Amino acid sequence: MSKIINIGLVFLALFLGYWLYKSIQDPIAFQEEKGKRRDAVVEVLKKIQTSQELYRTIKGSYAGSFDTLTKVLMTADVTLEKLEADPTDPTNQDKFIRTIIKKPAKDSLFSLLGGVVNLDSLRFIPYGEGKTFTIEADTITQQNSKVYVVEVGTKYKDFMGEFASPKYKKYDALYDPEKALKFGDLNSASTAGNW
Repeated sequence: MSKIINIGLVFLALFLGYWLYKSIQDPIAFQEEKGKRRDAVVEVLKKIQTSQELYRTIKGSYAGSFDTLTKVLMTADVTLEKLEADPTDPTNQDKFIRTIIKKPAKDSLFSLLGGVVNLDSLRFIPYGEGKTFTIEADTITQQNSKVYVVEVGTKYKDFMGEFASPKYKKYDALYDPEKALKFGDLNSASTAGNW
């Protein structure tokens, strides 16, 4: 009889040990996975943000779709203006020589992003299993002026996979799978990100 009790106590100790391990390991695994996935999404959002700024330099407004953004950046030219002091009149600092240079937008974008980037792939959310970022562009009136605005983002639930449940809020009080990770705002001229 005591042998059965001892075996039962061993199993109980193993079960309690496993339960304790899981209660410590789960929050750590959640935080690590959330950080890794969030960083990957933010990295792509920053590339899209840079792409939108270059698009705005070319067109004067923001792209309302990834197809438009890709098409323009792959085919259009960026006009660059270079101002240099007039070498024939070194005493007059108000005279400049203005040089206009046209350069393919894709070359400018690749140098801004630090290498070749497949623009078609920027629409896809990392860890999103084929889901795409939302993208919207519009105009608003701000201080009696027409202002172009853009908003690109996704919700945490779209890239958190198995951690997309509100039950993980117990490990992070600020975690909300419905919260958006984005840059820009359709109600403001800001293109800042909320990361």
